[in-house]
Amino acid sequence: MRFVMFCHSLVSDWNHGNAHFLRGVCSELLARGHELAVYEPHGAWSRTNLEAEHGQAPLEEFARVYPELHSTTYDPATLDLDEALQDADVVLVHEWNDHALVRRIGLHRRDGGRYRLFFHDTHHRSVTEEKSMAGYDLSHYDGVLAFGNVIRDLYRKKGWARRAWTWHEAADIRHFHPIPDEVEEGDLVWIGNWGDDEREAELDEFLLQPVHDLRLKARVHGVRYPDRALDRLRAARIHFGGWLPNYRAPRVFARHRVTVHVPRRPYVQALPGIPTIRVFEALACGIPLVSAPWNDAEGLFTPGRDFLVANDGGAMRRHLRDVLHDPDLARALREQGLETVLARHTCAHRVDELLAIHAELEGEPTHLRSIPA
Repeated sequence: MRFVMFCHSLVSDWNHGNAHFLRGVCSELLARGHELAVYEPHGAWSRTNLEAEHGQAPLEEFARVYPELHSTTYDPATLDLDEALQDADVVLVHEWNDHALVRRIGLHRRDGGRYRLFFHDTHHRSVTEEKSMAGYDLSHYDGVLAFGNVIRDLYRKKGWARRAWTWHEAADIRHFHPIPDEVEEGDLVWIGNWGDDEREAELDEFLLQPVHDLRLKARVHGVRYPDRALDRLRAARIHFGGWLPNYRAPRVFARHRVTVHVPRRPYVQALPGIPTIRVFEALACGIPLVSAPWNDAEGLFTPGRDFLVANDGGAMRRHLRDVLHDPDLARALREQGLETVLARHTCAHRVDELLAIHAELEGEPTHLRSIPA
């Protein structure tokens, strides 16, 4: 089939974690012999910030790491949808797109598009920015692919879309896998952005204080760290490595003995069952993981076996100490976490799910009536 994707950016993952999963899905589709066209807007903030900080080198490196992946940069004012969507069978429109573009594509489908059209939601804005999300016109879309049951159910309950399916993120195991024989550089690594007010207190309790108290050799990578955050990292004797291209993360994981997961507050409080892609990727790389509390409401993993859960800062210190001093525990976590990802949570699994959703709609006309008012 011919797939067309509209996303914020495929080539830049600067403060744009959605690129991780989208790259894996695109690579898997191409490996199965499907055609693919990806469109991203000119001047996208992720790519703009990446180029401002690092120049063209990261884009050139991306092309070497993902030689199969290409995207077309477009100007929304001049984008020719007839050309972009010609012969399309499946169109995926990610939620980091302007409302106007989302509506235009829906109208194109209404006016003769013979493809399946899906809106892809991978963020907490359905809860934290409800007015903005309600403003997307999805009346001519087949439905929504939501990265958790709770978001799927919100679209159904609020009538924002005709239908909705759960489509979790997953690990791209072409790039995320254990790397043996790397030279150890430290005890703990955490890869993630500061997150403004969404997890500042949690980072202090579950990362900074445990590292300081246990005197661990630790490293942090990410972007958008204000001066106060950098000061706190220095106070905890944590090395700050800045932005890290996502595809380099497996090698960094391989050089450390443990990592942590500190979910943003909206996922803990309002969106149970959604771990975000960092958990999938870390487990796929075979590094022991200790997580701050989150409710695995959908049974994606087996907490206590795939990873350890620390309910407070004291438990985080105990779990980290245990993992670092008990080789058998560390090995069991590495093996079990990796086994779970390979069995259930790879981009190949998600493409299977996407094709199953497409097959579910087989025989249904593509020209659907608008959602009743």
